[in-house]
Amino acid sequence: MENINDPLEHAIGERVRQLRTEQALTLDDLATRSGVSRAMISRIERGEASPTAQLLAKLCSALGTTLSALFAFDVKDSSPIARRAEQRLWRDPESGYLRRSVSPEGVGSPVDIVEVEFPPRARVVFERQPADRGISQHLWLFSGRLELTMEDGSHLLEAGDCLFMGLEEAHVFHNPYEEPARYAVILCRTKV
Repeated sequence: MENINDPLEHAIGERVRQLRTEQALTLDDLATRSGVSRAMISRIERGEASPTAQLLAKLCSALGTTLSALFAFDVKDSSPIARRAEQRLWRDPESGYLRRSVSPEGVGSPVDIVEVEFPPRARVVFERQPADRGISQHLWLFSGRLELTMEDGSHLLEAGDCLFMGLEEAHVFHNPYEEPARYAVILCRTKV
C-alpha cells in the first residue's frame, strides 16, 4: 500500500480530508466510524499510502458517500460529455483491478457508470456497509466470467449477464479464471 508519488493518490487523500472536515470529523471520529486506523487515514490524506478498494469502501461508507462520488472531484466547468481520454483511472493496489470513472463529473446525476477490468485470479471483499442502504447497482459483464458472492448466495456471471444488487450488502468479487473479466457497474443513489 505504499505510494510512489501518484497524483491521483494525492487527490484521493485531499478528497477524503475534504469530506471529513466538511462533516467536522476528527481523524479519531472517522477511524471509529470506519474501522480504519487513525494512522492509515492520516497517511491516505497526506498521499503517502495507496488505499485498497476495501479500505476506500469503508471510508466512503463512514463519510456517507460512494467510491464513484469519492472519485468525482470538484470540476469548475462540467460537461455532459466525458471523453474517454479524460476519464479517471484508478488501480486497486491489492487486487490489480482497474476502475474507470465513465460518467461525466459535476452534472448532478444520481447515476454513476464505472468500467472495470478485473484481472485473472483476483479477489476483492467488500464488507457489509449499512450506511450504503438505498444505493443500488447493476453489474453488466461484457467479457470473461466472474463469481460474485453476496449474502443471498453465489452467482456465476458470464458475458452478457447483468446482476442487480444493493450496495450495503457484503459481497465478494472473484475471478478464478485465466482471462480478465470486463464489466460495467451502473450505480444509482436513491437515498436522501
